[in-house]
Amino acid sequence: MATYILKRLIGMGPMLIGITLISFVVIHLAPGEPTDMQTQLNPKASAEAYQRLREHYGLNDPIHIQYWNWLKRIAKLDLGNSFRQDGRPVIDKIKEALPITILLNVLSLFLILLVSIPIGVLAATRQYSLFDKLTTVVVYIGFAVPTFWLALLMMILFGLELGWLPISGLHSFGYELFSPAQKFSDLAKHLALPVFVAAFGGLAGLSRYMRLNLLEVIRQDYILTARAKGLSENKVIYKHALRNALLPVITILGLSIPGLIGGGVIFESIFSIPGMGRLFYESVMARDYPVVMGILVIGGVLTLLGNLIADASYALADPRIRHGK
Repeated sequence: MATYILKRLIGMGPMLIGITLISFVVIHLAPGEPTDMQTQLNPKASAEAYQRLREHYGLNDPIHIQYWNWLKRIAKLDLGNSFRQDGRPVIDKIKEALPITILLNVLSLFLILLVSIPIGVLAATRQYSLFDKLTTVVVYIGFAVPTFWLALLMMILFGLELGWLPISGLHSFGYELFSPAQKFSDLAKHLALPVFVAAFGGLAGLSRYMRLNLLEVIRQDYILTARAKGLSENKVIYKHALRNALLPVITILGLSIPGLIGGGVIFESIFSIPGMGRLFYESVMARDYPVVMGILVIGGVLTLLGNLIADASYALADPRIRHGK
């Protein structure tokens, strides 16, 4: 097991370099430059100022030189400074936005697991029942509803019509003066709609995966043998079948780890939440290459770690994988 994980860790290096190289080239091929926001929109900016900015940002160098210089900084764990007018270190911007996005997505992931797995199990054990048919309809609605449209509907209903929940930001005015209980309540109200919107599509998909996997497992011979031995149905399902049915779900959860930092572009923008998704969107629009690359590097690392965690979880759940059979 340790040897397997070590080999995977060694192989992650070249793969990460390939990811960053492709990302670096693609974002530089996009039309527009960081200097456009500071010169073309400023009538007083001269051509000389434009060239000085390009030289300052290193944009006059060939793209392979730019990538090499960026790679040397990354080797020192230096993500560089933002190209925007504040010129702040990229790591500081990410430190501010990352905890917010992780909180949102961890809560949504917890909600997905809490609801989707029981729904999938109940739908599989009651195949073709009314409950199974109703959950199937809800699942198809979850797949079909666009995130931004659902977010707008929730804002109109719960924010404007009913007035139950706030529709933007993370805190109310005067949040610093609230008591700890009031702060917790205020934060929970602000998170309710974004977490629900973020979880809705994943809840539908994961419950369907859980149902299909469990249906396939309970048709296996060893399940028939367990029933023939006189085991109770609950023990057959929850002790023998469920463990194997969770294997594909583990893979999905492992691959969902990168979404903890980059999966909230739409709902973070709609709900005006200063997280990683919104930071990434604003940086792309401003052609802020260091910030974009910093977020992509973190996303690439989390993607590779997600695959590794999924494979390791597979090995823990299935002895055949652990022993290389």
